[in-house]
Amino acid sequence: MTLTTLALTSKVRERALELGFDRVAVGPAAPPAHGSAFEGWLDAGYAGEMSYLARTRDQRLDPARLLPGARSVVAVAMLYASPEPRESSGARIARYAGGRDYHDVMRPRLNTLARFIEGAAGQGTLSRAAVDTSPVLERDLAAAAGLGWIGKNTNLIGPDLGSYFFIGIVLTTAELDVDGAQPDRCGTCRACLDACPTQAFVGPYVLDARRCISYLTIEHRGSIAEDLRPAIGDWLFGCDVCQDVCPWNRRAPSASNPELAPGDPPTALALLKLDESEFRSHFGATALSRTKRSGLLRNAAIVLGNSGDPAARPELERACGDTDPTVAEAARWALEKLQLPT
Repeated sequence: MTLTTLALTSKVRERALELGFDRVAVGPAAPPAHGSAFEGWLDAGYAGEMSYLARTRDQRLDPARLLPGARSVVAVAMLYASPEPRESSGARIARYAGGRDYHDVMRPRLNTLARFIEGAAGQGTLSRAAVDTSPVLERDLAAAAGLGWIGKNTNLIGPDLGSYFFIGIVLTTAELDVDGAQPDRCGTCRACLDACPTQAFVGPYVLDARRCISYLTIEHRGSIAEDLRPAIGDWLFGCDVCQDVCPWNRRAPSASNPELAPGDPPTALALLKLDESEFRSHFGATALSRTKRSGLLRNAAIVLGNSGDPAARPELERACGDTDPTVAEAARWALEKLQLPT
């Protein structure tokens, strides 16, 4: 390792922090350590309908496929937790979705960092920024860089960060001074595994997405299996249970970026009234747009069915006539659940 490399790495770290990232770590652009586990996870069907993961399998198993000649990885963390999770009228939204869409917050900063590395490293250097929309195993690359370790709940956990943070990656052909990976500090703790409402963990470090509330309320399209709906409870979008119970999050710092501050959360009843245009107007710049109108209103109906509140019946009756069959079916289920004796 040359003094030039050390100086360049120091400048990259400094620039990353200037851009608003809360932590930065540097690792090798090597095939991820959990590549074989990822393939086994895909082959077991645990990815559910997320077929894009299988389509880009080969790229995810080698960063050089995304950026030929890549030598180093700059992994950054951006905190997203607000002091309290978003709640409104009995409906909860995952902490990460509280403010502006994180892709729009992080991507410009990552691109700026990539261009900085190219300029600082000199002619011929290439860099590429990646968030979770790019075909890289960003969690594994960040773990190899020492940003944290992969916990039993499959989230990246930092000893002074907890797990409420977004991961950003910059692949670069520049040679940088790498940090060491951190040891697994989960120990014998099973808090996350035991707390999962839908028992989505096959075992430590293995999540069956098909049972995960975050997957069901965000990624899954169409109707949700009826046997899983009661366990969704009041989760309107995503789920934080396996993070909320994690001891490493007891003192997790909150986000300082105002763009990630939560706005006024929607109510499940109000959501059922939205047409397509209103949905886009309200949620187009947020992570909640991922579900599309069909998914979010489906979720709202399920939450109302689980609430046991008879005041929801008029709006659910109206939603039974929704032009979207997924929304209409969920509303009918919710009505039937509200009519059951307690």
